Amino acid sequence: MYDIASLYSASCAEDAISELARDPEAVVIAGGTDVLIKIRAGELAGCRLVSIHGIRELEGVTCRENGDLHIGPLTTFRGITQSEVIRRCVPCLGEAADQAGGPQLRAMGTIGGNVCNGVTSADSASTLMTLDAIFRVRGPDGQRDIPISEWYRGVGKVALRHAELLTCIIIPRRHYEGFSGHYIKYAQRSAMDIATLGVSCLVKLSGDKARAEQVRLAFGVDGPVPMRAPTAEAGAAGLPVDEAIEKIGALALADVNPRTSWRASREFRMQLIKELSGRALRQAVINGGGAVKC
Repeated sequence: MYDIASLYSASCAEDAISELARDPEAVVIAGGTDVLIKIRAGELAGCRLVSIHGIRELEGVTCRENGDLHIGPLTTFRGITQSEVIRRCVPCLGEAADQAGGPQLRAMGTIGGNVCNGVTSADSASTLMTLDAIFRVRGPDGQRDIPISEWYRGVGKVALRHAELLTCIIIPRRHYEGFSGHYIKYAQRSAMDIATLGVSCLVKLSGDKARAEQVRLAFGVDGPVPMRAPTAEAGAAGLPVDEAIEKIGALALADVNPRTSWRASREFRMQLIKELSGRALRQAVINGGGAVKC
C-alpha cells in the first residue's frame, strides 16, 4: 500500500508550478519509479503529490535549427533509446538509457527523474556530464539555465528549488558534434541492478583518426555525485589513440574518490575505474571509425 495524502494532476507546466508554489510540502511525481519506492519505504509517507505525467510540452527529443538537442524531461528511457535524433547525434546517451533497470522501468522512468533525484548511480548522468548538458528550469521567478557542472550539490541534492520544474535538457551542438562515445555500466548482475560503477567517455579524433584530439571522461559512483575526470582528459588529449587508451585509466585515479559500500570496496572500484576507462575510450575510438591495436 502507498500512504499518499493527495494527488493533484497538473494540466501543464505552469499549472504544476502554481500548485507547487501553493504547497511548500508538495512532491513532484512523473514516472513514479523513484517516488513510489520512497513512499512505500516510508520516506515520503503521507505526502501530497503533484503529477506532471502526460504533460506533452515536457516530452520528446528534437534537434533545433542550430543543431542543439532539446530533450523533454518526461521522455522515458525507452523514448531516449528509440529516438532517431539520439541515435544519429548522441548514441552513447541511448546506450546509457538502455541499461537503466529492466523493460518495465525503462517504459515508465524518465530522464528528468533520473537527473532530478541527484543519485550518483543514475545511468544517464555520467553521459550527460561528458556532453556538458544544460538544464533549463522554470519556476515562479521565471526561467534559468543551469550547467550540469553546477547541478549536483550532494547526495540526493540538485540545484532545483521548490516550485521549479526541469523543463528541458539541452545538449548544444558544439558539445557533441564530431565526438563519438561509449558508456559502460558495471553491476553485480547484467540486468535490473544499480551500477557499481558507470563510465562514459567521448572522444574527438584527428582527421586521420590516429589521435585523440579531445577526450571527455565521467563517472557515476566514484564519488557522492557524478564527476568528470579533468586530469585524465587533459593527459589523454593529443595522444595517439593506443597511447591514450593505455594511459587514461591510471590518469583517472587522480580525479576520483570512491567509497566502500556493501556493493563494492573502494579498492575494487579504483580497479574498475582504471580498467573501464581504457575500455570505454577504446570503444569510443572504434565507434568514431578509428583503428586500435590494444
